[in-house]
Amino acid sequence: MHGPSGVGKSQILRALADMIEHEGEILLEGRPQWQYAPSAWRRKVALLPAESGWWTDVVIDHFSQLPQPEWLERLGLAEDALNRSVAHLSSGERQRLALLRALVNRPRVLLLDEPAANLDEASAAGVESLIRDYLDDEGACAIWVSHDSAERERMANQSMLVAANEAVS
Repeated sequence: MHGPSGVGKSQILRALADMIEHEGEILLEGRPQWQYAPSAWRRKVALLPAESGWWTDVVIDHFSQLPQPEWLERLGLAEDALNRSVAHLSSGERQRLALLRALVNRPRVLLLDEPAANLDEASAAGVESLIRDYLDDEGACAIWVSHDSAERERMANQSMLVAANEAVS
């Protein structure tokens, strides 16, 4: 999904994640969103916002379970990254760790708001590769917001332009 800043791409993701009120019906595996408990929905439909929240001092406290060591390596993160203080992480480390935090719950749908936007080329390639493999391995899907046309070419099966007051496929 792409379009100019401020047209509502992030709001669409937040509605799909059941984080804001919305109209219409959202189905997952043939069931409407309202039939899921909010916590169950958020395990199945994971939102990775452009800036993730961190609510305790140590990274590992934010994980429901440990990520696969291979995932840390693929994202260029040191083995001790989970034991570090959030305050001492770079924005890129936070971004990659937030992705891992979402993936450990094995969601069926990933809602990704520019997951590689502030990363160097090697880190962005690692994120793209891990997400692509996760989607293939888990039979999951993703809705990916990106302003980067090359990234959309590499990652998208379909693309939707969101414009002011309308959505164009």
